[in-house]
Amino acid sequence: MDLDVYVTAHRAEWDRLDHLLGRGRRLTGAEADELVALYQRTATHLSAVQSTAPDPALTARLTRLVARARAAVTGTRRASWHDAARFLTAGFPAAVYRARHWWIPTAVLSTLVAAAIGWWIGTHPEVQAAIAAPDELRRLTGPGGEYETYYSSHPAASFAAQVWTNNARAAAMCLVLGAFLGVPVLWVLFLNMLNLGIGIGLMSSAGRLDTFLGLVLPHGLLELTAVFVAAGTGLRLGWTVIDPGPHSRRTALARQGRAAIGMAIGLALVLLVSGAIEGFVTPSGLPTWGRITIGVVAEAAFLAYVYVLGGRAARAGEAGDVESADRSAELPTAA
Repeated sequence: MDLDVYVTAHRAEWDRLDHLLGRGRRLTGAEADELVALYQRTATHLSAVQSTAPDPALTARLTRLVARARAAVTGTRRASWHDAARFLTAGFPAAVYRARHWWIPTAVLSTLVAAAIGWWIGTHPEVQAAIAAPDELRRLTGPGGEYETYYSSHPAASFAAQVWTNNARAAAMCLVLGAFLGVPVLWVLFLNMLNLGIGIGLMSSAGRLDTFLGLVLPHGLLELTAVFVAAGTGLRLGWTVIDPGPHSRRTALARQGRAAIGMAIGLALVLLVSGAIEGFVTPSGLPTWGRITIGVVAEAAFLAYVYVLGGRAARAGEAGDVESADRSAELPTAA
């Protein structure tokens, strides 16, 4: 393509589209039809320039024109309570349901890793000695020790808020860092399982594993599930970079990325529930079976939410993406 010739041939159309977009009054019917036709042609021109003779200045101008024209043609739409309801009842649970082939194996393997680390530490005194001195280990694991008093060391409300913030940040990191081929996600996940494994190993060696599990399970079931969902989704996003499937890599990443952002919001709400349980239920005076029952009920409710509402929405075609009217236009590419 001779770029100068191409620009000369189509500049008048671009200038006319820019003129129509810059008008302060409402367009007539004929002008609106002309704007739509010019928008479609300019989008094709942009695709041709990008694929055969990319020029930064020209591409930038045509991109702005196409974006402005698309906004004028399709109009703008404000978010509403309908959008929030759709997200909570269909978009988010469907995205989690569709990603189950990633986060369920992630959950199983991560749990096995934490259990293996706990067994290794709990059965090897030399490893325990490398972690801390005997006196420090007793302060950590003994009755009234730090593992036991950790959940009641701060006011419940502030502790729940702090836990929620930290967990939501970790989940968001898993989702965002997935674009880097998923490698950082594996590291974040390993650190979480290492911390859990150390607690299991040390408390097990002190003969107080039941106490530890009684403190962790009420909030940990839902909390770890949210982390596993985030990690699995991040790994799925990383795999999309390698294998985008039938779509272009850019399109596939855009779709998965939008779904991941939505999941970050949804998982923040899930972690808000687990944070409330950790702040108010875990350190409460309820018997251990009562605290664990609350955790099991919260976990079962989330799984039912995903598999019932999410499964139904996914079978209806919901993918957790934004509505088609809110997506960027996928421009045609030259054959």
